Amino acid sequence: MRSPQVKQPRSRSLRLFSCAVIGAAVGLSGCSLFKPSVLQRGSLVEPDDYNKLKTGQSTRTDVMDALGSPTAHATFDDNTWVYVSMTQVLAPISFPRIRKQEAVVLTFDQDGILHNMRVLHKNDARYVSMASGSTPTPGTKINVMQQILGNVGRYNPLSQMSSTYGGSTGPMNSMNGGPGHGGQGNSLP
Repeated sequence: MRSPQVKQPRSRSLRLFSCAVIGAAVGLSGCSLFKPSVLQRGSLVEPDDYNKLKTGQSTRTDVMDALGSPTAHATFDDNTWVYVSMTQVLAPISFPRIRKQEAVVLTFDQDGILHNMRVLHKNDARYVSMASGSTPTPGTKINVMQQILGNVGRYNPLSQMSSTYGGSTGPMNSMNGGPGHGGQGNSLP
């Protein structure tokens, strides 16, 4: 008969080896938590795609075939198309960084032929700062005359009475009732 002591060291070393492999796998998988992730935003516009376009020759259909639909059109001009692409890096415990940013601005003439193409990069961006102070809102400041004239017609002596011509049919208590209309809405007799 075999003694159980011969089997034990082999199973013990196998358990230690498997624990070491599992520990190494768990340890290495945790490294992906600290690896920065890269996000692509906007249109996937590559230089190979827009270098195919020729000013004076390419049409809107050619542009749609090469780049797809635009990210945006100019506000008051349908002949200006904008393609925006941005690569952003998200690193743990830090702010997101923009690695690459491009905007391709295409201008067409009235016949739909590509007139102008500009490629703007991250260095071409203009950073905007917040304006100090506050923006005035019209209508928030009223003078004494506006206060007096604004209250004309708001007084309803019948609103305290509980009849058809006041009470629950006053200006604040029903949807169609108004002062002096007996709950008939705003129709005149």
